Amino acid sequence: MRLLAFLCLLSTAVFAQTEADFMTNTRQLTFEGKRSGEGYFSADGKKMIFQSEREEGNPFYQIYLMDLETGDQERISPGMGKTTCAWIHPDGKRVLFASTHTDPDSKKLQAAEYEERKNAKVRRYSWDYDEHYDIWEYTLADKSLKNLTHTRGYDAEGDYSPDGKKIVFASNRQAYETQLSKEDEERLKIDKQYFMEIYTMDADGSNVKRLTTAPGYDGGPFFSADGKRICWRRFTPKGDVAEVWTMNADGSDQKAITKLGAMSWAPYFHPSGEYLIFTTNLNGFANFELYIVDAAGKHAPVRVTTTDGFDGLPVFTPDGKKLSWTSGRGAGGASQIYIADWDHDHALTALGLKTDPQAVVSKSPEPDFSATAAEIRPEDMKQQVTYLACDALGGRLTGTEGEKLATQYVADVFQKIGLAPMGDDDTYYDNFDFTAGVALGEGNALKLNSEDLKVDVDWKPLSFSQNGEVKAAGIVFAGYGIETPDDATGSDGKKLETYSSYAHLDVKDKWVLVFRYLPEGISQERRNELSRYGSLRYKALTARQKGARGLIVVSGPNSKVVQQLAPLTFDASLATSGIAAISITDAVGDKLLSGAGKTLKELQDKLDTGDLLGGINCKGALAANIVIQQEKKKGRNVLGVLPYGDKPDPHVAPLIVCAHVDHLGSGGGSNSRAKGDEVNKIHHGADDNASGTSAVMEIAQWLADLKKQGKLKLKRDIIFAAWSGEELGLLGSNHFVEVYAKMIKGDPNAKLTGMFAACLNMDMIGRFQKSVVMQGLGSSSLWAKEIEKRNAPIGLPITTQNDAHLPTDSTSFYLRGIPTLNAFTGSHEDYHMPSDTADKIDYGHAAQIAKLMGLIARGIATADAAPDYIAMEAPKNQGVRTGLRAYLGTIPDYAQVDIKGVKLSGVSPIGPAAKAGVKAGDIIIKLGGKDIANIYDYTYVMGDLKIGKETTISVQREGKEVEMKITPGSRD
Repeated sequence: MRLLAFLCLLSTAVFAQTEADFMTNTRQLTFEGKRSGEGYFSADGKKMIFQSEREEGNPFYQIYLMDLETGDQERISPGMGKTTCAWIHPDGKRVLFASTHTDPDSKKLQAAEYEERKNAKVRRYSWDYDEHYDIWEYTLADKSLKNLTHTRGYDAEGDYSPDGKKIVFASNRQAYETQLSKEDEERLKIDKQYFMEIYTMDADGSNVKRLTTAPGYDGGPFFSADGKRICWRRFTPKGDVAEVWTMNADGSDQKAITKLGAMSWAPYFHPSGEYLIFTTNLNGFANFELYIVDAAGKHAPVRVTTTDGFDGLPVFTPDGKKLSWTSGRGAGGASQIYIADWDHDHALTALGLKTDPQAVVSKSPEPDFSATAAEIRPEDMKQQVTYLACDALGGRLTGTEGEKLATQYVADVFQKIGLAPMGDDDTYYDNFDFTAGVALGEGNALKLNSEDLKVDVDWKPLSFSQNGEVKAAGIVFAGYGIETPDDATGSDGKKLETYSSYAHLDVKDKWVLVFRYLPEGISQERRNELSRYGSLRYKALTARQKGARGLIVVSGPNSKVVQQLAPLTFDASLATSGIAAISITDAVGDKLLSGAGKTLKELQDKLDTGDLLGGINCKGALAANIVIQQEKKKGRNVLGVLPYGDKPDPHVAPLIVCAHVDHLGSGGGSNSRAKGDEVNKIHHGADDNASGTSAVMEIAQWLADLKKQGKLKLKRDIIFAAWSGEELGLLGSNHFVEVYAKMIKGDPNAKLTGMFAACLNMDMIGRFQKSVVMQGLGSSSLWAKEIEKRNAPIGLPITTQNDAHLPTDSTSFYLRGIPTLNAFTGSHEDYHMPSDTADKIDYGHAAQIAKLMGLIARGIATADAAPDYIAMEAPKNQGVRTGLRAYLGTIPDYAQVDIKGVKLSGVSPIGPAAKAGVKAGDIIIKLGGKDIANIYDYTYVMGDLKIGKETTISVQREGKEVEMKITPGSRD
């Protein structure tokens, strides 16, 4: 039974993973002043009383009342002295708060505080238990004040009972009213909080009763919603540990409901009375987070907040549907008040107080199509995204059961709407085969002389290696294995300085040992010149042309890689290199060179200067058997047609409205940004791209209904498509255009200009920030005026980008001569992470974006002429190179415009940037001492960074330049 009880506690403790499970629609409520906090609601939930440091001439908190319906605020404290801990009477006509304004030394104390803050560079914040604090009642009608306590000592932390007849508060008055021992007299001078106890009194200040007597601080009391219980925090006598306690309103039945051994404080009852929320530093001395615990204390507390910055002093609205708390999560870390929608049912489930009704749905989801309306609505999009991003679909990786469920869902929606099927065999599915990856087969072996080397430990085949047996052959070291053609030219057309690792070196029928990358110490200009000849495939090609039997790749100590063996990663090419190719560890590399009296370190040091070395014949022979298996899978697109007539007409160029439905699956693969254990979690892909898929379904349903009502006179068919395989390289959309081109023109690579009116794509429209980015504006002269016209009734803030060469499915169409337009709301910290979940989607703005794209689709489909097509050159690299090895963990905001520098939409939580102190929203303006004006500068300078060598990064943050030290890591 003990083990069972422990497992039950453990299961509830780890139920929730992120604060998004509990809170949604988080927003900042206060902004003004140095800090604000301790906000408490009126009984009707329409007002909030809080404290804030914002009064000119007073560095201390004052009390403010905010009307939550209008936003109006008024100060209700005198503006002199210190104030804290306010509460609104249930009748809404009066409030109470604690204040020292009658202290004759108030002005002196304020001046002293200003002086201390001015002179102290670092000042640890601590609460002052000023003995002049009294509890005051303020009447809102006549603005009169009445002192309710009149007692020496700290009287504060009070609130009214739900019926308004009682006040519970904290006080150390007994230390001033009774004869103390000499020891306690000395203690009072340095530790006034030790003497704090809980009291009650009538609302007029009479009938005072002490409820607690234990040594140490007792404070922060609040009534439960029914007035029967009081919760508070109790510190140990040493003051280093605090736990949450509750008792009856008369002081009886006192019991601890947490036993965390941490600093747990600021408890508050949920109106249901079933649980409390509180603040604790259980996760680190300075890391205060919100937790919940059941009212009986029978279950392990469950963590609620996970965002960086202080989170504390929580309070529920009277209806229990919202949570407000004080947090330092905003820019600069200043404490302000936040508010969010609260999921009461999830809290009960997380605490083990209720069975999760979604658990069954998660295992065996049954999507409901009946609740969606014809118009485009946020609630319908929420329903769709929640299903597509649920655990049961496993991240929708192409070729998996999750992708089948997702595409079946879309197909079912298309059928319900009444779209005509356009897939294979009169279905909605457009099937395609693809190579999902490569894997080690049975029988891989490598023998150095008579020593067997262990596969995946000492060596590993490269993904493009030729399969089969390689007989024993000698080994030749050939530096970096690079050879530039004699007539090679740079981007400026000038002849390149030749570079050859094979000069005067005979490698015929031998293994060639080469370093994995480019020389580490060469200039960036030279690196750019050699990069096209430095890929592993190119090195294999060069070795094969020289007659080599096999290629051996070693990273080398100067490369500072995370994994010494090159990963067996499928590179989207089915071709082998025509030569055996393997990766080995540095230890094996040194073993190969030892017979020649050389080491990798000394050779790499020499070559990294840019100098060349003569080849080295290594002693010994190497034999291999290489077995690499290609994994073949099937994926499927979903295609439905809203015909302009009774049935689809292939003779009139149709419009395509589309999005990709696939994501990264449960492992993430090489595209995942997750680190450590997070990599193997489900990548839910709510924004990327359940949001876009939902928009396609909503637009289809809206337009189909308009047509059914006779309100839509189409001039062309509209094809609605959910592509799969986008994350693997635009597989689904490329398959579609290839099949179409072959069917219409007999050539799978043919241009399709005029065959389709346009392609409207939506990829990641669910995380609206400041504007929706409309990309591909330069692909047609129609887009600018069409966007302006269709956005007039919606009013979305819009940013435009001309380039149509985008990493999304619209590019499959643009490259075939079709005008394209893509909607995008920008990258974010959850991009390609397991944390891209449905609760974080901004459904209101997503629905507006879907409506905008729907109106544009309506305009094109009802117009006589299709949009014209404008060909644009792909943007030149301008310093962007392949093979970047330095890793900082930054997430550039590719939607930014008119900003000098590179704005970040996020940073990897465990990357070098985060460790250096770089934050989301920062604008990088310098890196490694070089100015950064744009993304191209940034990528260019990244190529100069040395892995493991500290450098500087400067960002613009809140109008100020902040310089930090950063140590680049390795991508590999």
